[in-house]
Amino acid sequence: MKRTSGFTVAALSIAALIAMSGCANQGSSGSGDDGSGDRVELPVQDSLEVSPDVVKAAGKGDAKCDSNLTIAYLGAMTGPNAQLGINIYNGAQTAIDEHNKANPDCKVKFKKIDTEGDPAKATGPVAQATKDDNIIGVVGLPFSGESKATGGIFEDNGLVHITPAATNPDLTANGWKTFFRGLGNDTVQGPALVQLVDKLKAEKTCLIEDDSDYGMGLAKVVKEKMGDKLACEDAVTTGQKDFAPTIQKIMDAKADSVIYSGYFAEGAPLDNQLVNKGFDGYFIGPDGVKDTAFVKQAGDAANNAYYTCTCVPGDLIPEFADAFKKVSGGDAPGTYSVEGYDTMTIFLTGIDKGITDRKKMIDYVKDYDGVGYGKTYKWDDKGELEDKAVYGYKTEAGGIVSVGLIE
Repeated sequence: MKRTSGFTVAALSIAALIAMSGCANQGSSGSGDDGSGDRVELPVQDSLEVSPDVVKAAGKGDAKCDSNLTIAYLGAMTGPNAQLGINIYNGAQTAIDEHNKANPDCKVKFKKIDTEGDPAKATGPVAQATKDDNIIGVVGLPFSGESKATGGIFEDNGLVHITPAATNPDLTANGWKTFFRGLGNDTVQGPALVQLVDKLKAEKTCLIEDDSDYGMGLAKVVKEKMGDKLACEDAVTTGQKDFAPTIQKIMDAKADSVIYSGYFAEGAPLDNQLVNKGFDGYFIGPDGVKDTAFVKQAGDAANNAYYTCTCVPGDLIPEFADAFKKVSGGDAPGTYSVEGYDTMTIFLTGIDKGITDRKKMIDYVKDYDGVGYGKTYKWDDKGELEDKAVYGYKTEAGGIVSVGLIE
């Protein structure tokens, strides 16, 4: 995959990753193998070089604007997968704070509206936001299901929104002119999950999906990529607690890796129960699993986990990480924190250039071309981002660390 980002990664090359991982035993013992082979461990990325052209929220510090102008965050602030939303709005809050401190004559308001990440509950909060004429741009919604349920409301009211996290490919097939995706979709992340399996030298993989639009859409891409190479498949449901039937399928297939296509609320107990049944292979999840909440909930079982994410490791950008911790209570940037900052910054630069209404903000975002902390933000005519970088991550020492770009 060709990168168009404005920064380079100061990390080991993929070739080096493969060479180093090849030095380890290439046969992970898996759930059905009595051997004691060593796990392949991909080396940790320890730095990230940011482009000198990165667009920062502070701007020039000379902006003037109406004090009622508002950018909103809409998405989960509570609910089983709320941490993803918290990561995003803390990133957005970091940008707002930076901007308003540097621009005393243009203090933009930031309104946070909770959807709980639930498609059935999101329509009301979105309708509420569209009725507030002071809101001229929205960071959100984080999840694909709620994005699908509310995209028409945004469209009917001419309110532009940039999702920092929703990845279902079908979202840009609706003809919405107000929807923009601040990350690569699942046609990028799905193949990356399969590439990660290959890098870990796993030989038998089971695919487990949840019942969300996100999980099912991503699983479809993985199945298209892997075909009959899958050792088994199964599905779980939102709120499920006991995963015994699924675990039995995985154990019977003698799998040495599991791709879990869904969110961490169910992924964490699945991994925990799987390991407790003797599974010693890899648990590989996408961005919906890549969260410290998964690590906490899965416990020691999470030590078997690798992840993919079209998100940038913000903890490797000291300037951003230090600012972020001031609004997060000391927590390091998490999944899509950088994207929360970058998408908010796009709206703020529009306001700094004199934009005061929704129609002009739509046009501004449509034509935007700038380098963020995380990637280059430029969209095609459907609202898909052209820069589609995917990073690999793994659990280490009770946290999640990057293992670099997956290309």
